[in-house]
Amino acid sequence: MERLEDGWFTLVWNGIEAGTRYKFRLPHGDFPDPASRFQPDGPHGFSEVVDPDRFEWSDAGWHGVAREGQVIYELHVGTFGGTWAAASERLPSLADLGVTVLEVMPVAAFPGRFGWGYDGVDLFAPSQLYGTPDDFRRFVDCAHALRMGVILDVVYNHLGPDGNFLGDFSTAYFTDRYKNEWGRSLNFDGPEAGPVRALFISNAAHWVSEYHLDGLRLDATQQIFDNSKVHILREIAGAVRAAAAGRDTFLVAENEPQDAHLVRSVELGGFGLDALWNDDFHHSAVVALSGKHDAYYSDYTGCPQELVSVARHGFLYQGQRYRWQGKPRGTSAMDLASCQFVTCLQNHDQVANSLRGRRVHCWSDPGRLRAMTAFLLLGPGTPMLFQGQEFAASSPFLYFADHHPELAAAVAEGRKEFLRQFPNIAQPGVDELLFNPANVETFEKSRLDFGDIERHREIWNLHRDLIHLRRSDSVLGGATRQGLDGAVLGDEAFLLRYFGESGDDRLLLFNLGNDLKMEPAPEPLLAPSGRGPWRQIWHSEDPRYGGDGSRALEEEPWTICARSAVVLKSSSP
Repeated sequence: MERLEDGWFTLVWNGIEAGTRYKFRLPHGDFPDPASRFQPDGPHGFSEVVDPDRFEWSDAGWHGVAREGQVIYELHVGTFGGTWAAASERLPSLADLGVTVLEVMPVAAFPGRFGWGYDGVDLFAPSQLYGTPDDFRRFVDCAHALRMGVILDVVYNHLGPDGNFLGDFSTAYFTDRYKNEWGRSLNFDGPEAGPVRALFISNAAHWVSEYHLDGLRLDATQQIFDNSKVHILREIAGAVRAAAAGRDTFLVAENEPQDAHLVRSVELGGFGLDALWNDDFHHSAVVALSGKHDAYYSDYTGCPQELVSVARHGFLYQGQRYRWQGKPRGTSAMDLASCQFVTCLQNHDQVANSLRGRRVHCWSDPGRLRAMTAFLLLGPGTPMLFQGQEFAASSPFLYFADHHPELAAAVAEGRKEFLRQFPNIAQPGVDELLFNPANVETFEKSRLDFGDIERHREIWNLHRDLIHLRRSDSVLGGATRQGLDGAVLGDEAFLLRYFGESGDDRLLLFNLGNDLKMEPAPEPLLAPSGRGPWRQIWHSEDPRYGGDGSRALEEEPWTICARSAVVLKSSSP
């Protein structure tokens, strides 16, 4: 290769064919391409030439994913069928459920036989474990045909420790100027940072242009350190929009400090992303469902006022002191739209952050869970389901990662140390009961059993009906902060009211406790609008959902039945 003055090396090789395998020969060894499009034998093997134009797309009429009106479904390919082809077979069921966006956990090539994907090392190469690059394209094409978008979880805060050869090509890729939770930080703002930034910016555009993806979910953005004049996240957002060539794109960030700056427009000095994961919603809801009050749940009570506030204001912590961290947490987010908060009751992290990876239905009262599911799916945020949540999956979701023995031992110990923040796991001997991430049985236990759909059809019905109600009702589906109010009705009861045009309102009542008789009822939000009295249109105790068939709301004076939710619509007399 010819050496250029700025440190690059170049070679133009005409006539090379797709499928050709190659490595780069450096003075100290042979290495795969850092921008390889495919690693058929994993990160340590040869790179393979891929022709992205060979695939015949059928999504010319697809216009992308807008910020508003989405219902997200997070999935891990390895446990959601195991391959792109098998996962594709499940997509019609998700379309019927009402999902509009699939959020795929990281697929950049990583070492081993299984893993979550957050230790990827070849950013441009989808893991060979799930199929070929064209299999991934076929999955996206199938989703688009079913009117579902696809966004990919990408990790731009660190690279995995095994199979990461960037440092062999240049010492400029990493820096020790910042402390990173998972390894060395990437050099986005130091000497020779230009080519490093270019690699990651082009990777973001690559997924959109070569795979027709509709956006990205950016992992742990608080660990992306950049003091440049223009933050790399802002450049990534611009590159994604440009690569989409007119299609709508959807960019979601995970950000533990809850920095609203990420989703403000560039014109307002922000980074131009679309939405943020709302951990406050999850934590408060889990406390309300389970009574948990330890570790990072300790700053939440799960009381009705919290749930009303999270619906009205998005984040609960917008700069107040956070006892668990001993410092203020969050930034003002009062100006953000409701749809800019991604809300959930489960996600990959939160399910796995337990002794046995048990899902929320395993430790919550069924009626209370049905009511909280209604709060999630009819609430003003952008709701997200985690794979299997919609049918009360019998399988747990555990942390699994296949590494060589030395690294596997370190990863297992690191996982134990992380989980010791929970007092029940910190008890002597308890952490020995944790599943070893490197055991194949840990991975196999996490595979979904789709037979649960029929076995738990009532839970499926609940989720499907709620999503379709959200999407078919213009008042519920188009709720904004300005058109929403809420009030506390009791120790475990609250309401949300959506204000429609000309008095076409919706009233949502939630009771997580015992029967509550609304007499007296000195709450103006309970009053019917000028259009007429309230009419019940949905309730969580319907036998279709496993309820006991009782009316969730008895005649006036109203009694809101225990552990239930009800939706009412204003109607003409």
